[in-house]
Amino acid sequence: MPLHVPPAPAPALRSVLTALGSPTAVRGARTPSLVRAQGPATPELPLPVHVLDQIGPAGAPVTRLAGWRFLIRCGDRAVAAAETMLTPDGWAFSHFFEGPYIASTERALGQAETVQQSYQPRLLSVPGLYMLTLWLHGDTTADAATGHPAATDLLVPLAPAPPGIAAHSPHQVADLLPVLTLRVTPAPLLSA
Repeated sequence: MPLHVPPAPAPALRSVLTALGSPTAVRGARTPSLVRAQGPATPELPLPVHVLDQIGPAGAPVTRLAGWRFLIRCGDRAVAAAETMLTPDGWAFSHFFEGPYIASTERALGQAETVQQSYQPRLLSVPGLYMLTLWLHGDTTADAATGHPAATDLLVPLAPAPPGIAAHSPHQVADLLPVLTLRVTPAPLLSA
């Protein structure tokens, strides 16, 4: 089934296009692949980036929208990504970056295209584990800037994943969330 990629806010896209058109922004970024890229660079596949702040008392994930990420494509492959963030003045370009999450995101999106159900793709960051997942939200008509992972949504850990969690293996939120909760919860302090 096709993925229902949500449209990014127009100001977020404009800020990325402006940055791509700025030789200073491109050269100043630590993205050799983007600097060396031949041909036009285009932002594609906008994905909202949500952050898992905590697990609520009833085991429900508490998330917030942190930005929008665009894969930057030159020719037939993504060479970098651009991140935007919400400021008091609206959406603004944050930075370009490259690394293993670029190819891993493309691979996970390709895998998601082959499943039977339609999903709205998002990214879910788990800072306590230095982990990023492709979040496949079952409500394809939902506002991409809001909401929390539903128990039946899928999470696909991107590579590199934390030890013991297989990258590119889809898990229902109800199955993976307890594992993440155990790992993120700090150990109790020992009294002397």
